[in-house]
Amino acid sequence: MSMSGPVTVTRQPQSAAASNDGNRTVKHEAGRCALRGQCGKKSFFGGQLPCPDNSVAQRPDAGTREKLVAICGNQWDHEAICCDSDQIDALSTNLKRAEPIISSCPACRKNFFNLFCTFTCSPDQSLFVNVTETQKANTGKLIVTELDNLWSDEYGKGFYNSCKDVKFGATGGKAMDFIGGGAKDYTSFLKFLGDTKPFGSPFQINFPRPSSEDFINMTAANPDAKACNDTDEAYRCACVDCPGSCPELPKITENEQCHVGALPCLSFTVIILYSIFLLLLVTAVSGHVAYQKHSQRKSERLQLLQDAALSDDEDEGDAVRHAGILEKPQHHYWINSKCDYAFTKLGLACSRFPIITISASVLVIAALSIGWMNFAVETDPVRLWVSPSSAAATEKEFFDSNFGPFYRAEQAFLVNDTHRSGPGPVLSYDTLAWWFDLENRVRRFRSMKEGVSLEDVCFNPTGEACVVQSITGYFDRSFANVDPDTWREDLKHCTEQPGSQECLPDFQQPLQKDMILGGWEKTDDILDAEALVTTWVVNNYPQGSKEEAVAMDWEQMLKNLLKDAQREAHKRGVRLSFSTEISLEQELNKSTNTDAKIVVVSYIIMFLYASLALGSTTLTVKSILHNPANALVQSKFTLGVIGILIVLMSVSASVGLFSACGIKVTLIIAEVIPFLVLAVGVDNIFLIVHEFERVNLSNPDESIECRISKTLGRMGPSILLSASTETVAFALGAAVGMPAVKNFAAYAAGAVLVNALLQVTMFVSVLSLNQKRVESHRADCFPFIKIGQSDAGIQTGGQYGYEEESGLQRFIRKVYAPTLLNRKVKVAILVFFLGIFTAGLALLPAVALGLDQRIAFPTGSYLIPFFNDLDHYFNAGPPVYFVVRDLDVSERRHQQELCGRYSTCHPFSLTNVLEQETKRSDVSYITGSTASWIDDYFTWLNPTNEECCIEHEKTCFAGRNPPWNTTLYGMPEDGEFIHYLTKWLSSPTNEACPFGGAAPYSNALVVHPNSTTNPIPASHFRTSHTALHSQSDFISAYASARRIATEVSASQNIDVFPYSKFYIFFDQYASIVQLAGKLLGSAVAIIFFLTSLLLGSLATGLAVTITVIMIVVAVLGTMALSNVSLNAISLVNLVICVGIGVEFCAHIARAFQFPSKPVLEKAPSSLVGRLGRGRDARAWAAMVNVGGSVFSGITVTKFLGVTVLAWTRSKIFEVYYFRIWLALVVWAAGHALVFLPVALSLAGGEGYMDSESEGSLEEDLNARRYTALLPEEEYDSDDY
Repeated sequence: MSMSGPVTVTRQPQSAAASNDGNRTVKHEAGRCALRGQCGKKSFFGGQLPCPDNSVAQRPDAGTREKLVAICGNQWDHEAICCDSDQIDALSTNLKRAEPIISSCPACRKNFFNLFCTFTCSPDQSLFVNVTETQKANTGKLIVTELDNLWSDEYGKGFYNSCKDVKFGATGGKAMDFIGGGAKDYTSFLKFLGDTKPFGSPFQINFPRPSSEDFINMTAANPDAKACNDTDEAYRCACVDCPGSCPELPKITENEQCHVGALPCLSFTVIILYSIFLLLLVTAVSGHVAYQKHSQRKSERLQLLQDAALSDDEDEGDAVRHAGILEKPQHHYWINSKCDYAFTKLGLACSRFPIITISASVLVIAALSIGWMNFAVETDPVRLWVSPSSAAATEKEFFDSNFGPFYRAEQAFLVNDTHRSGPGPVLSYDTLAWWFDLENRVRRFRSMKEGVSLEDVCFNPTGEACVVQSITGYFDRSFANVDPDTWREDLKHCTEQPGSQECLPDFQQPLQKDMILGGWEKTDDILDAEALVTTWVVNNYPQGSKEEAVAMDWEQMLKNLLKDAQREAHKRGVRLSFSTEISLEQELNKSTNTDAKIVVVSYIIMFLYASLALGSTTLTVKSILHNPANALVQSKFTLGVIGILIVLMSVSASVGLFSACGIKVTLIIAEVIPFLVLAVGVDNIFLIVHEFERVNLSNPDESIECRISKTLGRMGPSILLSASTETVAFALGAAVGMPAVKNFAAYAAGAVLVNALLQVTMFVSVLSLNQKRVESHRADCFPFIKIGQSDAGIQTGGQYGYEEESGLQRFIRKVYAPTLLNRKVKVAILVFFLGIFTAGLALLPAVALGLDQRIAFPTGSYLIPFFNDLDHYFNAGPPVYFVVRDLDVSERRHQQELCGRYSTCHPFSLTNVLEQETKRSDVSYITGSTASWIDDYFTWLNPTNEECCIEHEKTCFAGRNPPWNTTLYGMPEDGEFIHYLTKWLSSPTNEACPFGGAAPYSNALVVHPNSTTNPIPASHFRTSHTALHSQSDFISAYASARRIATEVSASQNIDVFPYSKFYIFFDQYASIVQLAGKLLGSAVAIIFFLTSLLLGSLATGLAVTITVIMIVVAVLGTMALSNVSLNAISLVNLVICVGIGVEFCAHIARAFQFPSKPVLEKAPSSLVGRLGRGRDARAWAAMVNVGGSVFSGITVTKFLGVTVLAWTRSKIFEVYYFRIWLALVVWAAGHALVFLPVALSLAGGEGYMDSESEGSLEEDLNARRYTALLPEEEYDSDDY
């Protein structure tokens, strides 16, 4: 065959012409050969080598010509040739060995065949072939052992480019790994083809570049190289093998955040708005100051004899001294009146019949607690974070039931980072020797219980070897194959050419260096790798099965072995980290046990504080010093303990009720619900006790039952307000699908409701009994002991005076509340808290999504270094399966919707789309080739693969009409398709036929041969994600896979979904932002509705709602600053923030709307005369009335409990509980005790008369006794 477009070179190198010994081809001219025939072998085991022959080309006989044309094409049907029949037979054998690997791409096959046919048989062979070395064969004849083979750079590049992207087999690997040793350019490709090797060329073929050395009278071979996207359909390759043949995918419209410079648009907007607010405020204040100065000068000119103008506060205070009395609320709110009446009657009944009330309460709680018999804890993360009806859950169930659970992975890292100088190369001869020994021990050792070894549990697709991805695979698992002198070169060779026969592991699939070595990327030298990675792949089975227990038993043995190996590694100056499939659950349980202790300590501290603090309401230092016996009587420790017991009873009742309904308890519920209910319950207890002491002072002569009824009549509606809003807000969460949030919401709503009911019934009864004990001078905790030395006056409160007021209450009344309501202070507070709100909103885009597994483990867990190493050194992504459901692939049109290697496959078929997505892996997170079972199945049917499909002792499809072809025309359909498919799925994968389906695809399809509707209800196509290192990567990868599946489903009208092992844990993030918005938004709406309804004011309801929103936003901003991401755990805590925020605000808001008349009458004169219909006075009265209870009852209690969590060993508790709850306590207390009173004083609604404060003349006079004892100047001082 003549060569087209020869490239002529003219200078002769020394290696070719300096002596006859280096040049066995004397004449280089057209029509002359350089070698011909076969003259023998180098050795007994070697292959036949050609004879040096510089004679002219000869015309072959008809039989030889026929064989040559059959293998090389019709262009060889008329010319003289330089090969004989034996050479053509050998050529055919060698080309057929490569043909299955490259046959899917006609251009690559054509170029590959053309190169070797031209080299072997071209009539102009001597023009581009120069024999450089010969030796005598075992036959005594001269044989060629080395030669130069000149090919143009143009052809070399075209040849390489046509083959470089061709995929091969189920592994998704590239054909270049097999035919070119993983070559990265055409020179390396040709070198690999020409190097002498056992399963390659039997003699050395050098491919010198014509541009580097000139050869006299020689021209480089330069036939036309077919491009993979050739315009000739006969040579055009499919999209999966040729990017140039692929259609362009639609551009991805990403939901990118709007930015102004570096700032998100939301952040930029709120900052601009806040800046405008500040500018307007400064302008207004400046104008006001200027106006005041002008007014003052004018007043001085007109009234020269008068003193300088009074300050705003003084002027207004003196002008209408005690005018607040004139502006006190004049109307009743009918809902409040009804509630007051109902709670008064309830308090009267409970205090008159305390034993009956307490007994009935205990019996009801005991009945509800019977449900504990059905108590169960849900620990499975899948059932915790994913709704059973969600797409991810149903898809996982579908995948597991059809294809079996995903493999169990055991992985170990050996890292050299123990030296002060930092990480260094881990590879050394001694380290390799120890690592080989460790892996041998893993293979040999048997588990303790079941006595199984690795071979019994491993994934073994070929039936001959376990899949163990390790550097030892390059050396056939035997250290004897590691040469101390050449192991570095051998290792480099295998990492560069993993498909080389000598580098293939025992399971016969190439080992990519990214899977077994890490840290080499810094220098791009594999010998500088800082980590060795070994992965043992173990079969997985249904949860709870015997097979799973056997696998777990072996994993326990592996864990113990690797823990011992960690100590060995330390002695060698390296570090070993590892994880087994059972490790995660074991370490999470260990973390839970650690958390339990610190949580118990936290609750105990809160219990003790609450119990002791309650006694301080009537027990002061002065009274104790006056008569120490008072401490024994006035102590309320027992009352506090019973109040705490009521909290626990409510939790028990809620758990029992919902356990009986089959709703499982989660660890979040166990750790959070007591905290939540304690926060709510303790506050209510403090309010009831504090109010009862006020009633004792103002109505000492009334019966205990009447005092109790008055107390509950006043505090009951406040408890109703907080409990109802919290219960409904939590109950909304039960409507979501995520079990962790749903179950928490149900338990929380139930516990808060039961707690409120017990407080207004059982606790009130206990309070009445306690007061009877006090008035009979009996000791607390030991009521059978009577203390005769206690002051008689204490039992009635008749001797109570101003001195008995607590220091906290005095501080609020005298200093805090008046200062807070000063006009200048109010402006500063508004500016500050609106700034906090602005900062919180600006930080919202910075709140990340996800839950890093590393923080879920206790400090010191052996899994933390493993996940660090996984993140740092492992550069391979997890596999992802695109599952096709309910598609009858036996029909041609459906085959074309899936396939990718054939000319009639749909341009946007599943395989083609996946191949295209790998080209934009930065946004698709898809990389590597797709294991397309349908493409490999049709390739297996190709009759050129003579050892693949054999039926009736002959090759399938041989002589078929129409013949096997890349158009799929005439390919099997319907029953014939299923017939051959079942044969293929049982066909082994071996060297003779690499396309057998048994190993790679036996579990990739569900086949029902006898089905009359759909014989293939499910199948999957496997590819891989890119290396995923961060939570953002995992979330984006899941979203991208979901997008791809949705687009393919829509374009092809088929049902496709993606599945990877980690998807089930990241499904929550697909909707968690929307879920959080719905939950929190609904809760806020309920708060606004109920507070407005129960308080009788839209303005006050809005103030409370805005305050709660500001609390939640502040907590979210703190989450962004403290690296707390949004996930199911933090979402539960945000719901808690709403509930606790309401608890902080509700009592103050109600005390503002329904102010206590005796307290309001003594509001400072600096407040009562201001404009605003007495809002300042009512805000002051609210703070004096309940501010102390809110601070001591919930703020201090929660702060003490949260502070203890700082000492937890669990990182997840430190991050998601300590940080969020501390922020919640600080921000909720700050907003409720600072911002809300100011907001109410500025924009609160019109107040109402409190029914319990408006009684007969006698009751009114009695109510004034408490305040009458307070010095007038304590209130009327103008210092405020």
